[in-house]
Amino acid sequence: MKKIRSVRIIIIVLSVLLVAGISTGFLASQETRDFRIAKNLDIFFSLFRELNTFYVDTIDPDKLIKAGIDNMLKTLDPYTVYFPESEADEFAIMTTGKYGGIGSLVRPSGDYVVISEVYKGFPADRVGIKPGDILKKVDGTSLKGLSTEKVSERLKGNPGTEINVTIERSGKETDYPLKREKIIMPSVPYWGMLDSKTGYIRFTSFTQGCVDDVKTALNLLKNSNAQQIILDLRGNPGGLLTEAVEIVNLFVAEGNEVVSTKGKEKQFYANYKTTKQPVDEKIPLAIIINRSSASASEIVAGAIQDLDRGIIVGQRSYGKGLVQVERPLSYNTQLKVTIAKYYIPSGRCIQARDFSHPNEDGSVGIIPDSLISEFKTKDGRIVKDGGGITPDIEILSDPLSQISLELFLRNYIFDFATNYYWAHPDIKSPDQFKFTDQDYNDFKTFLLNRNFNYKTGTEESLNDLITNAKKEKYYDIHKELFNDLEKDVAHNLDQDLKMFKNEITDLLEDEIVSRYFYENGAIAYTIKNDEQVLKARDILNNKEEYNSILKGTSGAILVTKKNELAITKPDNIQSKRDLEPL
Repeated sequence: MKKIRSVRIIIIVLSVLLVAGISTGFLASQETRDFRIAKNLDIFFSLFRELNTFYVDTIDPDKLIKAGIDNMLKTLDPYTVYFPESEADEFAIMTTGKYGGIGSLVRPSGDYVVISEVYKGFPADRVGIKPGDILKKVDGTSLKGLSTEKVSERLKGNPGTEINVTIERSGKETDYPLKREKIIMPSVPYWGMLDSKTGYIRFTSFTQGCVDDVKTALNLLKNSNAQQIILDLRGNPGGLLTEAVEIVNLFVAEGNEVVSTKGKEKQFYANYKTTKQPVDEKIPLAIIINRSSASASEIVAGAIQDLDRGIIVGQRSYGKGLVQVERPLSYNTQLKVTIAKYYIPSGRCIQARDFSHPNEDGSVGIIPDSLISEFKTKDGRIVKDGGGITPDIEILSDPLSQISLELFLRNYIFDFATNYYWAHPDIKSPDQFKFTDQDYNDFKTFLLNRNFNYKTGTEESLNDLITNAKKEKYYDIHKELFNDLEKDVAHNLDQDLKMFKNEITDLLEDEIVSRYFYENGAIAYTIKNDEQVLKARDILNNKEEYNSILKGTSGAILVTKKNELAITKPDNIQSKRDLEPL
């Protein structure tokens, strides 16, 4: 009996010592971490102090610290971002879609910026400012040499304040007195009937209240006898998570989980379910996505797929499954910090497991099979993670040809559209517009007059090879070979304009139609020949195929190829125009 009591005492003592050891170890570990933080902050402060005191040139403290912060955050994920006070307005636009300005987009052009798009019904539109107009002055002060960001700062301001803008058009300057307004960019720039029974909704941003816009469009389409719906999320970069849940709730009954979040802190663990009666939980539904559909767009597409509520058509989405919140910092600066990952109903996370090797536009690149896991939808279909949402019907797009890229990025498409608009003032509806062979010949003449030329990627690579051969003294030995190669790979402008006429014409038509009928008119015009939209409609029309996809009995994923143009231009192309909202 004494032995048993002694053993129990020993066990209790050992347990106490073990717990004490663990606690001591934890505290020691925490103290070590706290010490490391304090140590490194002290090193950083002393380093900056020494640089400020002894560096040979005067240091710009704002620039230096901003660079340090930005590079520090680059070691984390792509979405944890610091916003200095000067960029606070940009963050507000991202989350609300609202700002005080004149209602336009601008892009750089030579020494000035030009109006690239005008929002229908806002101040710039009402006074007659048009795309292609050159911004010369604001309140009498020249804008020459200023970046789009600096021009934006001059034009934005509190709603109701007055501003005078000097515009140059066809060599003539004109002053336009304007009053700034709160600019609310529409989350649904277009909705309409594709045919007698197919409704189409173009949905571009998850900003505050966007669910009301989508709901209104959906109800109006149903009132127009829509018996099936296409929800187009291409190019939609996401936004507010709560709005994504509300969008799913339009099509899914209450009580269904749409997304859950999990983070380091328990306060960031949450489940988001549908809470309202849907508008229509039975209507056949197709959602279109592409590589620029991100975040909240992926929640909507992924939840609809996981709940077997509709089909997904297009390209694999961006691959952003991280949740950010805004944290205010001192001196009116802000931090957008990742606090959790989100998981859709099947349990998969949309976030790319490896975002160190993304595509050019930042979307998910190639995913090794070892990083892909299988999950099941509500009715047992196999779906996979690894990054983004893979469509049920995948329609891949070939990249634009080099000549089309050059024409677009160097604004030849834009400038010709400006000339076309002023030369054809009588087009009153999209049905009246037709880009003819003669118009295309006029475009070729326009390029000739502008001395347009370019080099293909192959030609540039050969130039690099020749440069290296000259450095290494191999060029003279193989000069004839290099000369023959130059002749063989040299492009022919006339031949390229003929070969890629269709895709160049698509770009021209998109730009020209938007001049007359704004963004919604351009969408209405281009979706008539949009392969992804037409494929989605075809599947909705074929109930047997639609149901087989949802039941998982349709084994093959369709893969086709077509250039991605018009309203679905790749974001990496669009961003290079350096557009700035005003």
